[in-house]
Amino acid sequence: MNKKKFIAIFSCLVLTVGVLVGCGSKTSDTKDAKVATKSVTLRMSDNQPEGYPTILGDQAFAKEVEAKTNGRIKIKVFGGSQLGDEKSAIEQVQFGGIDAIRIGAAPLAEFNKEIGALILPYLYKDKDHMFRVLEGPVGEKIFKSLEADSKIVGLSWVDSGARNFYNTKKDVKTPEDLKGLKIRVQESKPMMDMVKDLGASPTPMAYGDVYSALQTGVVDGAENNWPSFLSSNHYQVAKHITIDEHTRVPEMIAFSKISWDKISPEDQKIVKAAAIVGATVERAEWIKQSDAAQATIVSKGGVTITKIDDAAKAKFQAAVKPMYEANTEWKETVDAIIATK
Repeated sequence: MNKKKFIAIFSCLVLTVGVLVGCGSKTSDTKDAKVATKSVTLRMSDNQPEGYPTILGDQAFAKEVEAKTNGRIKIKVFGGSQLGDEKSAIEQVQFGGIDAIRIGAAPLAEFNKEIGALILPYLYKDKDHMFRVLEGPVGEKIFKSLEADSKIVGLSWVDSGARNFYNTKKDVKTPEDLKGLKIRVQESKPMMDMVKDLGASPTPMAYGDVYSALQTGVVDGAENNWPSFLSSNHYQVAKHITIDEHTRVPEMIAFSKISWDKISPEDQKIVKAAAIVGATVERAEWIKQSDAAQATIVSKGGVTITKIDDAAKAKFQAAVKPMYEANTEWKETVDAIIATK
């Protein structure tokens, strides 16, 4: 073999090896890139309609997660109980069928005994007191209990205002006025016990069924906050509302423990921080919509608004005292709530 031919063959071999090595490197880079940019779309449940404060908070949460993960994690919000009523949605969250949820403490009390303490009537001085409790040791204790016992990871606390009684029959000024009335409640033992102690008949029912039940007389009344009283159109049939603010029911943005464990610790931090952003948006929107809802209902007319004074409120508080005495397992938590400054 002459020298020129040898050089030509050698050059071809070098070129071929280079191409093969280059191809191998490119394949590896592509594979790594797929792993790094792999995206997932998660489902989030909420029972409220489009435009409601909690939905706006959910959407802010989802937007923040997508932005901070460069689109790797997307959260699709399903409002209006599209994924099931509250109880069904919680069950799906527990086994990972739903990844995230905005849910209140009342329905959660059927799955976690510890959280029931948070919804005792006339427990908080005001909204600010409630959030000091929730964002302190008591709230952290509840989150730990939910994760350990109920397979739900609490991420942030949102507002749901104060709840009031309304009905289709008469003005309610004292607990005696509630006697004999069938009052719709969430499927929650503390809520049912409260209505019983006040002398009415508690009727557990899905939120979406309440309007027709009020219309047809299946129930005489219900209890909820101002935005829900408006958005559900309950004010159209229940013409008597009593501003007693019997409970402030904490709500939260939460994750399925199964879904939570599938994301990296780094992404968990991002999701947690995003949930706080969502809660901030929801709380601000809550104040705005709560004030607007009350003003709208007043402007429409036809609804009698009864504001109870301190003397009447004391009667309501005395009527529910048995709840505090009966639930001794909550005493430590209740004492901690009352002691929170």
